[in-house]
Amino acid sequence: MDRLDAMAVLLAVVKAGSLSGAARKLRMPLATISRRIADLEIHLRAKLMVRTRRGTELTEAGQVYFEASRRILEQVEEAERIAAGEYSAPRGELRVTAPTLFGQRYVLPIALGFLEQSPEIALKLHLEDRQVNLSDEHIDVAVRIGHLDAGGLIATKVGDVRRVICASPAYLARRGRPRTPEDLEDHDGISFRGFSVTPEWRYRGDNPALGEEPRARLSVNSTIAAIDAALAGFGLVRVLSYQVDEHLREGRLEAVLEAFAPAPLPVSLAHAEGGLRSLKVRAFLDWVAPRLRSRLAARSASRPLTSTDP
Repeated sequence: MDRLDAMAVLLAVVKAGSLSGAARKLRMPLATISRRIADLEIHLRAKLMVRTRRGTELTEAGQVYFEASRRILEQVEEAERIAAGEYSAPRGELRVTAPTLFGQRYVLPIALGFLEQSPEIALKLHLEDRQVNLSDEHIDVAVRIGHLDAGGLIATKVGDVRRVICASPAYLARRGRPRTPEDLEDHDGISFRGFSVTPEWRYRGDNPALGEEPRARLSVNSTIAAIDAALAGFGLVRVLSYQVDEHLREGRLEAVLEAFAPAPLPVSLAHAEGGLRSLKVRAFLDWVAPRLRSRLAARSASRPLTSTDP
């Protein structure tokens, strides 16, 4: 029995929550997955897993073995990366994720400069509006907007983004400009889900007591679609500042309730903790962090002043 292979199968079953899920993930026959777990249990003379209504769960012995297996496989991967020279020169595949619009406007231009300086790096930049699990999806670095849970991540803050409520001049001329959060009950809103951090209708310190929202007459699952609807005069939308900076500068949208705006959200570069970081990750962080910090600071300094709130 190949014990490292058996450990990898065990980890896949635990992460997938079932033998069949691991079989799909590993693209192996279900019978093979089942047999390798059984062989491992025979070798250890211990029951590692039990089936419940919720799926496959670890026994107490299985949990101990699972944690040890995870550490061992991480160490093996680390040794292979060292042997391959990843720690002596920045080379190999680098996987980075960021929110779609933020990644397009801020991360991609900086990453292209990094690639010019690192000819042996192949970058895979995943731009998507969801918060991915770095370990499960083999991501090296994530750009995160918002306050981070511990979650085994090390984060480097590079800036902030404001939360903005805005609407088109035509809408505000037709329906009036809200002066306090309580005024929102008389307005139409555009709601959306799908962004990794959806700005909430909170005001001045995220006070839950001030959670008033306009009535959502349109709900979409795309930030861009929500902004397009606001530009068309359909109602108020709450977004992150970088998403509408250009529209605010050019007067196509106007910010409201800025005096009640909550604290900005941090922007961070995050990576998994533990182990020796490969040179490619360290080189990427060293290149991106100061440049991204500089761009965000410049954007903040030149923020558009379009609101006429008192």
